[in-house]
Amino acid sequence: MSTTGNEYDKMAKKASPPSPKAVDCIKAFLIGGTVCCIGQALTEAYSLLDIDKDTAKTLTSMTLIVLTALLTGLAIFPKIAKHAGAGTIVPITGFANAMVSPAMEFQSEGRILGTGSKLFTIAGPVIAYGCSAAFVYGVIAFIFKLY
Repeated sequence: MSTTGNEYDKMAKKASPPSPKAVDCIKAFLIGGTVCCIGQALTEAYSLLDIDKDTAKTLTSMTLIVLTALLTGLAIFPKIAKHAGAGTIVPITGFANAMVSPAMEFQSEGRILGTGSKLFTIAGPVIAYGCSAAFVYGVIAFIFKLY
């Protein structure tokens, strides 16, 4: 039995009811804000250890990445992300999750063809774009002596 485009649209709308946008936005705001508050608390804690601000910020990013990778590996982060939506995708935690999830999913295919090749499936374009944008910015800054 073949279905037309309109029939398919009706079936899809029936199968996936609309999500409560206001509730989703509040959850994303609260959980994303909590992630940011944890990051700020880590920065302040590192600063209390007589670590300069730049190093403290770097350590904060590294700590959030490691915690997210650990929580992703323990299947806890996806449960949080299910409710948080963009609240966990936008901060650096989303990047860490994007790196670990494909690596875990394809590890059964081996270290090279599974984990190694799929590790950058989602994050690879982000890294490539970031490096390219940094290069272009560096060239512009050099030409116009903005450094």
